[in-house]
Amino acid sequence: MGRLAGALRPDGDGPPPWNFEPNYSVTLTSQIPVVMHRDGKRVFERMRWGIVPNYHKGTLAEWVKLRRSTYNTRDDNVEKSGLWKRIWRCHRCLIPVSGFYEWHWKDPNDKKERPQPYYFMSADGSPAVTIAGIFDRWSDPENGGRDLLSCSMMTTEPNDAARPFHDRLVLTLTPDQYDAWLDGSAGMEMVKPPPNDRLKFWPVSKRINSVKVDPSDKSLTDPIEFPAPSDLLSTR
Repeated sequence: MGRLAGALRPDGDGPPPWNFEPNYSVTLTSQIPVVMHRDGKRVFERMRWGIVPNYHKGTLAEWVKLRRSTYNTRDDNVEKSGLWKRIWRCHRCLIPVSGFYEWHWKDPNDKKERPQPYYFMSADGSPAVTIAGIFDRWSDPENGGRDLLSCSMMTTEPNDAARPFHDRLVLTLTPDQYDAWLDGSAGMEMVKPPPNDRLKFWPVSKRINSVKVDPSDKSLTDPIEFPAPSDLLSTR
């Protein structure tokens, strides 16, 4: 947590008073560390991955049953959807991760074959990939009306290196973009694919696909020997 805190330079005396154990297999709805503006300062906060909108009047369990996909936010929908456009300008956050996974299908039409996972991280050696996010604040009726903060990751078109994996890619930001993103002054001009050389990636064990995997096992991100398909611009 301290390395992530240093990478994002939050205002204050250092890392937050709470800590997260290393997790190399973060699941949807988990609590994750997020940086937001509070009283004009950059601070760390814990947020649920997957937005629960503030207009939801039921319980958290009822929201989950609706199966609304609020973990990622498409750039081509953020200014159109009633859910997203309400918060996209004023509820911005930064989501620091050591890296993330993408899966490559040898044959996208053959879903019987298990896809090959790849691990992506900063090519410049930074301890964090900083993903642009948005968040909302919901009042939990089962918890005395206490606020629940929840977030979503922005996605955009993939760059050439990531295109073989998916038709979307998380929006990553550089330090000089943090403040403009957080204070809402940055618009869609900042939402674009990163240069091909910003991220590096390599194949990792398919153990990451199992729900039984130990999320604290750092070897999940270790490179494996695997003949990369010719359509991947892989770098180490």
